[in-house]
Amino acid sequence: MKTLMTGNEAAAMGARMSRPQVIAAYPITPQTSIAEKLAGYTARKEIEARYIKVESETSAMAACIGGSLSGARVFTATSSQGLALMHELLHWAAGARLPVVLVNVNRSMAAPWSLGVDHNDTLSQRDTGCLQIYCETAQEVLDTVPMAYALAEKALLPVLICMDGFLLSHYTEPVDLPNQEDVDRFLPRRRADYRMDPNRPFTFGGGVSAEVLYGLRRRMQQDMDAAPALWEKINRRFRKIFARSLPAVETHGMEGSDLALVTNGTMAGTVKAYLRDRGAEKGVGLVKMRFFRPFPTESLRKVLEGCRAAVVVDRDLSPGGGGIFAQEVRAALHGTGPGIPVVSVIGGLGGVDVTPDHLDRLVTDLRSRRELPFETLWMEV
Repeated sequence: MKTLMTGNEAAAMGARMSRPQVIAAYPITPQTSIAEKLAGYTARKEIEARYIKVESETSAMAACIGGSLSGARVFTATSSQGLALMHELLHWAAGARLPVVLVNVNRSMAAPWSLGVDHNDTLSQRDTGCLQIYCETAQEVLDTVPMAYALAEKALLPVLICMDGFLLSHYTEPVDLPNQEDVDRFLPRRRADYRMDPNRPFTFGGGVSAEVLYGLRRRMQQDMDAAPALWEKINRRFRKIFARSLPAVETHGMEGSDLALVTNGTMAGTVKAYLRDRGAEKGVGLVKMRFFRPFPTESLRKVLEGCRAAVVVDRDLSPGGGGIFAQEVRAALHGTGPGIPVVSVIGGLGGVDVTPDHLDRLVTDLRSRRELPFETLWMEV
């Protein structure tokens, strides 16, 4: 069934259809309507879940950790400073191997205060052990939630679903709403092998030796490495049931193009608009990064093979290091034969508009240079 939804409404619907048993959330702009929608679903008994009203984002994640340890499927959502407040407990959730699913509505970090979108809030969590998936459309948000549960509950790691604040969270667009029966067939009820149960006692979160910690971290890395193949398997199942596909890396217009614009989130939609108007004549294609953790190195290498250069447009900044996705792309391409130059471009920080004209001027500038720059470029405002 086709309907109109904002990105936040799609996130709440995706959570509802995934049948979580524990929901805990603290409101923060621009995430608030996700929490409101889920509170309404719970109050009207449209979802069989315990909705926990907490006093902070730290408490929200703590409640999710407790719920997940009990064997329940759990959900939360936050944004910006709220995600930063969860930071410590993201390490606890990942280290305890808990399949928590969290939707983060990306928003700039203070100071100064801003409601504009960029990705520094989620990218600041890159070393916690949580998987990160970025969405372009409301349809992707809705579809990603049940897929994220399937991935989290198999890999036993938390998943952060990331969507751009306001540009996606508050814009309304058509969404294909799946049947609940199909979602139930795709995502059965969670069955936790290890959970808090007085009749089957285990130790959770106890102190360990250095050797045990070393082994646990190594196992986490191995399971992260296995996640891309696991996602492909989940994606095939999802496509078979719903006729939609969400690969870790997606391309548009790369056939015959020697310059790749690499980006993620709603910026990918802007690149698509540019490609429709001028991309073919400029020899430019799009590489859309859906996954950040684990970083899809092998998939990225395949789609960029034969390119003259990869131009990474980051809606984020690591001060002193430049664009975070650009750093990761450079690392992924290092040692691949003759190598592919990576140009780092910062654009859209704080919700600054990036238009097809901006992209056209960027491509024209790079085409005119004898040598591609290694230093970080800043898109004009």
